[in-house]
Amino acid sequence: MKRYARLLSAQLRLSFILAAQYRADFFIDGFIEVLWTSTALVPLLIVFRDRASVAGWSFGEALVVVGFFTLLQAVLEGSVNPSLVAVVEHIRKGTLDFILLKPADAQFLVSTSRFHPWRSVNVVTAGAIFVFAFRTLGRAPSVGSVALSLGLLAAAIGALYALLLLVVSTAFRAVRIDNVSELFVAIFDAARWPSSVFRGVARFIFTFVVPLALMTTVPARALLGVADGLEVTGAAFGSALLLVIARWVWLRALAGYSSASG
Repeated sequence: MKRYARLLSAQLRLSFILAAQYRADFFIDGFIEVLWTSTALVPLLIVFRDRASVAGWSFGEALVVVGFFTLLQAVLEGSVNPSLVAVVEHIRKGTLDFILLKPADAQFLVSTSRFHPWRSVNVVTAGAIFVFAFRTLGRAPSVGSVALSLGLLAAAIGALYALLLLVVSTAFRAVRIDNVSELFVAIFDAARWPSSVFRGVARFIFTFVVPLALMTTVPARALLGVADGLEVTGAAFGSALLLVIARWVWLRALAGYSSASG
């Protein structure tokens, strides 16, 4: 574990150094990211302009969902997406061979190969959204609710990573997966809304096929102190199951990789 912790630390330092080489771009990109993320509040402001609640969620409660969406977006765009999408280029160019030759787990190496540090400012943006949300609600979350929501956030990050790893694993069979990756990001955008907003087929898909409810709605309900045991257990189990499936699919895909010389 210490060895992999050192590897992760080295990868993070390298990514930060590369980003900081162009300091003006670093800060401009960070500012643009905050500005772009703040637009996520616009649809919410429009929807709640003339109504007190939507699908059982008040404006303040829906803001909590947006807060978790913003946190996960920071993780997706700052670490998961840049690292895993780089795998496609490695497969296309044949440079994945150099990673496979290294004395470390290939999945770990490709998953931590590239970070975009400026996207981490979204963590601060999410914090501001949470503060605004609970000021609107007129109360603060309990310590237990915060602890539970953090645990569910970890499960949500695991599920998000597993889903993108499954998408990227298809690159071993179909090298051009640009459209699939863009579709995944577009679908993930729906996670800014509470899952109860969706009905019928859409709700089934966003709960069981692409579990957006697990990623934002369940952690939000936990932070609000209204999550039940079934939701918490289902989120933890669902995340663990997705990670196991993603690992199995990755290993199967890697076993069928013929390398650049194959």
